[in-house]
Amino acid sequence: MFMQHMWGVLYNPDKEWRKVKDENYSVMDYYTRDLIWMSALPPFALFVGTTQVGWSIGLGEYVKLTMSSALPIALAFYLAILVGAGVMAYAIHWMEKTYSANASMERCMALTAYTASPMLLAGLAGFWPHIWFVVIVGLLAVAWTVYLLYTGVPRIMDIPEEQGFMFSTSILTVGLVVLVGMLAVTVLLWGFGLGPAYLR
Repeated sequence: MFMQHMWGVLYNPDKEWRKVKDENYSVMDYYTRDLIWMSALPPFALFVGTTQVGWSIGLGEYVKLTMSSALPIALAFYLAILVGAGVMAYAIHWMEKTYSANASMERCMALTAYTASPMLLAGLAGFWPHIWFVVIVGLLAVAWTVYLLYTGVPRIMDIPEEQGFMFSTSILTVGLVVLVGMLAVTVLLWGFGLGPAYLR
């Protein structure tokens, strides 16, 4: 069902958000049926891309990571996505009363999972990690994710469009904070020896 909703949200969000609102999945269902697989796409693609293809800035020489350094980085990235999704769902649930919404944690998880779909699918660009290709695909995915957020919040939370706009903006702000937090953890992990090692 997740894949059906995911594609529906991508090509017909208005109609699909109404269907998502009526689903009765638990938070664990979203993880075990959906996020555990979708979240693996970006780390797996980047693992293959950085170890087998390599990346280049401009027309320079391609650089590759060693398998032994890329694997723990990919696993850490995978866990970060799963934890980040849970943090975002909890933050949305925590903020909902401020905007007169009355959504369950399950609905907040649904909003998080489906809004993240473009970003997770864009992770497939990691199979060919050329810097400009990844940046362009990433920007398109971010734009579509933001669009899904602003269209999904009023429908999932069952609030007026004006409140939905403010709520969506707050969610976007929290998302940026979570992203900065993940980058800070990355820097710390690199300091403890989980940094990349390059093939010579």
